[in-house]
Amino acid sequence: MAKSDKYRQPRQVVGATTINDNEPSAEETLKGVEKWYTDRSGLINKVLIGILAVVAAYLAYTKFYKQPAIAKANDAIFRAQTYFGMDSINWALNGDGNNAGFLKIIKNYGGTPAGNLAHYYAGVCYLKMGDFKNAEKQLKDFDGKGTVVEDLANGLLGDAYMEQGKTEDAIKQYLSASKDDKNMFLAPMYMERAALAYEKKNNNEEAKKLYRKLKDIFPMSMQARTVDKSLARLGDLNP
Repeated sequence: MAKSDKYRQPRQVVGATTINDNEPSAEETLKGVEKWYTDRSGLINKVLIGILAVVAAYLAYTKFYKQPAIAKANDAIFRAQTYFGMDSINWALNGDGNNAGFLKIIKNYGGTPAGNLAHYYAGVCYLKMGDFKNAEKQLKDFDGKGTVVEDLANGLLGDAYMEQGKTEDAIKQYLSASKDDKNMFLAPMYMERAALAYEKKNNNEEAKKLYRKLKDIFPMSMQARTVDKSLARLGDLNP
């Protein structure tokens, strides 16, 4: 090529789009998508039908099974709670022959809120009976999150652990039960129990920290009245 010929070659403008004659048109692309769907329509429809079947099954379960089950469970636990309030622990736990107790409510209505609450009541019943192993099991099965007895259940589980000599586990539960500084009744009570548990493990430094925290946060609590004596027992004589 002559030197001058290179200046006669067509130049590509920077930023210009190169036209590819082989690139499919919009119409061809649409037809390709339609063909893809047609080839796979059976599978897609099966997936959609499967999703609809799951949704329909859930709605049917909620309307025809879950809601009636919840109503029955609420009625059953009300009767068991009545016995519990009367301190008729055996009937509350095992039923009276005509009405279900907490254990049967757990078995028959385990997926309902009442079935969950029955774990809590069953745990308390076992605690009262001195059966600490079963008390631990029931209280661990209880999901207390969002319930008014969450902190109390944690504290009671701590009691069940302590009675079995599981001091470290008890401390964790007591600390969890005392985490709400606004709970002027339960928090100082379980904070004191955590401190006593530390004492039992001969961890006096952690015990003293908790006693002082109890005194600072809950100065008007019943437990605060004896804090100075507890600190003095551990050799801390500072007021």
